[in-house]
Amino acid sequence: MINRRHIRLKVMQSLYAYFTSKEKDLAKAHKQMLKQIDSITQLYFIVLSLLPALAHFSKVFLDEQKHKHFPTDSDINPNQKFANNELIALIQAEEKVSKQLEKVSGIWHNNDHDLIRKLFVEIWKSELYTQYIAQSETTFSQDQTFILSILNNFLFEDQLIHHILEEQSIYWLDDLPFVAQILFGKIKSANRKSSFAEIKDVFKNKDDKEFAKNLFTKTILNHHEFENVIIEKAKNWDLERIAIMDQILIKMALCELMYFDEIPVKVSLNEYIEVSKYYSTNKSKNFINGILDKVISEYKKSGKIKKVGRGLLE
Repeated sequence: MINRRHIRLKVMQSLYAYFTSKEKDLAKAHKQMLKQIDSITQLYFIVLSLLPALAHFSKVFLDEQKHKHFPTDSDINPNQKFANNELIALIQAEEKVSKQLEKVSGIWHNNDHDLIRKLFVEIWKSELYTQYIAQSETTFSQDQTFILSILNNFLFEDQLIHHILEEQSIYWLDDLPFVAQILFGKIKSANRKSSFAEIKDVFKNKDDKEFAKNLFTKTILNHHEFENVIIEKAKNWDLERIAIMDQILIKMALCELMYFDEIPVKVSLNEYIEVSKYYSTNKSKNFINGILDKVISEYKKSGKIKKVGRGLLE
């Protein structure tokens, strides 16, 4: 399930959408944020659906090879090991999973990219595939290892897959590493009785869900107050000159510092500095750190930052 950093990332994305939109319906935006987080489950099934699609296409492709002008013995009698991969068969055999895959798999076919063919041909030409089908015996463990390898070497880094996912949601590329982690975990621990059914809840627990909801809502409700803090601390900077993503990250950090008593100051500071490295400008890290350092130093003295628990202010 998603960790706190990923929750902050999802809240950040939703706040960006809110602050750059003309519509300022908080209730609607709140609902949309939770829906966007829940869509990670859909992404999980979309990625999972690639495996049965590739296995099915392997049969089509190998049958095509039989009808070449000069087929080889291996073309006439192809090795169907990938098509019969036990792990993929396990995924397809689970009724709940099969229904979910049927709903989402069209994403790979309803376009002009011919993705499945291109992916399979790339896999088929690889040394990885050659070694896999050359094994004299087939075990569940071998099938398992092969699937992990093609996910790692061909699927998760494929630029065409990234392009198709981004066409569906601009946020899914940020969610893909998280989905990869879940899928790798499920496959590594799988046996012949394992389930690949739906993720029960994207959040680990109720506290994490409440954290997401409160961080989103309180940042919006207090954003004028936070704006004034930014203006005061960012001397010689007009607000319009500060990147909107920097403003959002500072506002979120201020929200945590002032309204989340149980989160240590250092945790909030470090988290937003890390996020800024990937989602804002090259100079953002130092700028955000400078603003927050000033605020923390001042607010600790004035008592505006109040943390519950020993050591949380440090």
